[in-house]
Amino acid sequence: MQAGASDPHSQPDAAAPDAPVLLPEILAYLDYLAFQRRSSAHTIANYRRDFAALMEMAAGRPLSGLKMQDVRRFVARSHAGGLSPRSIARRLSAWRGLYRWLVREGRLEANPVLTVRAPRGPKRLPKALSPDQAAALLDGTPDDALEVRDLAMFELFYSSGLRLSELGGLDLEGTLSVRDDEVTVFGKRGKTRTVPVGGKAREALQAWLALRPQIAGADEPALFVGQHGRRLSTAMIRNRLARWAQRQGLPTHVHPHMLRHSFASHVLQSSGDLRAVQELLGHASIATTQIYTHLDFQHLAKVYDAAHPRARKGK
Repeated sequence: MQAGASDPHSQPDAAAPDAPVLLPEILAYLDYLAFQRRSSAHTIANYRRDFAALMEMAAGRPLSGLKMQDVRRFVARSHAGGLSPRSIARRLSAWRGLYRWLVREGRLEANPVLTVRAPRGPKRLPKALSPDQAAALLDGTPDDALEVRDLAMFELFYSSGLRLSELGGLDLEGTLSVRDDEVTVFGKRGKTRTVPVGGKAREALQAWLALRPQIAGADEPALFVGQHGRRLSTAMIRNRLARWAQRQGLPTHVHPHMLRHSFASHVLQSSGDLRAVQELLGHASIATTQIYTHLDFQHLAKVYDAAHPRARKGK
């Protein structure tokens, strides 16, 4: 099984004992996502929850028995019940993909989710650190080998704009590893991409590689390992970053994706090259990358307000 893939046939979590057993056609779709589309374990787990909600809505009816009106009623009830537009949209997207696949496979004739849309919610821009905040985060001094490892991870996050799963999946050697001034990662939909590694990140990685043999198991391929010598989990990476940021006195909660946002925003501010940022982030569509033009405008607006003589109030 591909690293990071999930077993689509695994039983629901113990925390959700009443979750319905998924239909065979749904399990077949999860197989397709896991083994052909190479979706991550996190994505598969989210889809399982979304399909459990679909079966609850179906209330025993087959998937072929659900109509567009049923889905619209679900959207209205969910919104009235407090489910966010973003969560409703994600759920509809999962269902739409399932039905699209079932139609393509000849198992169903129509997709009742095709034209159903979630209610609009407030547009939220991704949060990014300022350059000064990023410097404050990364200028800390490690106290032990595990913190040397942490600093190497955080420098690499910010240097190369990696996703959490991409960083956690890096190996010491082989295709998915850091070589010279580049790092090759395994991204979404089974695609690999190679991005540059900055000087500060290379220095931090060299410091960690000098200490890694003291901690890593003899047969462990992972670049970043925990105190027991095995690959560091994504949850632990997230926790270590939050703790490190708190220690450095940052006034906001810092998570891995914030470093990716900061990378994109700062590169775009400096270069203005949206296509290059798209390639570096591994976005399939430039429309996804365009969100960072709004972040860039926010930065420019602050500069304008501070500098333009006719923009300052009370002057």
